[in-house]
Amino acid sequence: MKIDVIALFPEIIIPALQVSILKRAQEAGHLTINVHNLRDFATGRHQSVDDYPYGGGAGMILKPEPLFAAVRALSPGPDARVIFLTPQGKPCTQRIAEALSLESHIILICGRYKGIDERVRQKLVTDEISIGDYVLSGGEIPALVLIDTIGRVLPGVLGDYESAQDDSFSQHLLDHPHYTRPADFEGMKVPEVLLTGHHEKISRWKYEESLRRTGTRRPDLLENIELTEEDTDFLNASCTNGSI
Repeated sequence: MKIDVIALFPEIIIPALQVSILKRAQEAGHLTINVHNLRDFATGRHQSVDDYPYGGGAGMILKPEPLFAAVRALSPGPDARVIFLTPQGKPCTQRIAEALSLESHIILICGRYKGIDERVRQKLVTDEISIGDYVLSGGEIPALVLIDTIGRVLPGVLGDYESAQDDSFSQHLLDHPHYTRPADFEGMKVPEVLLTGHHEKISRWKYEESLRRTGTRRPDLLENIELTEEDTDFLNASCTNGSI
């Protein structure tokens, strides 16, 4: 998979691509990431990429010329998905990350200042994605978030592919609690079922704890899954016992 990033401040992004999972993904050939400075596609002596908005108002707007030049240079054909990172976009979810991981080429446009010329959105952008209902200084950090969510679900990137499939939101549920050694720490003990080696019971415990945690913290997510009668009884009992 190939990801091109167009940014005014590439130095925000590049260091994060050189460590941990994303570094290994690139070294193993699962992922190719190129970060491009928008100014490299600007013309004129000053390589200006922004200008005042028509109609007045505060802030500067990224000009269409360098963005059009960048996208056309990186994807001469119509094959790439061109994603604009913006708080006006569709909220990023695990499902979106998994869908995008099936693409062969993605171009990420990082906004800056007040926004980008609307003609870029009309002509070039295929998707608009937001990482939350808040405003950041630019799209570089959202681009990193999206790259990380996509990269870690690519087959072969994580040592154990099932690890990504069991993450929170992958099955519409939050992840269950995790424990490691020691089994008793300052009087706080690991649940006995996890020490039994009984795989079926452990699997059921993990699922029920995911249900319990989702019901507690994100009950809206339960609307996306088909609960069995047993699941419903468990959740009702948890509520009755004050666990939720």
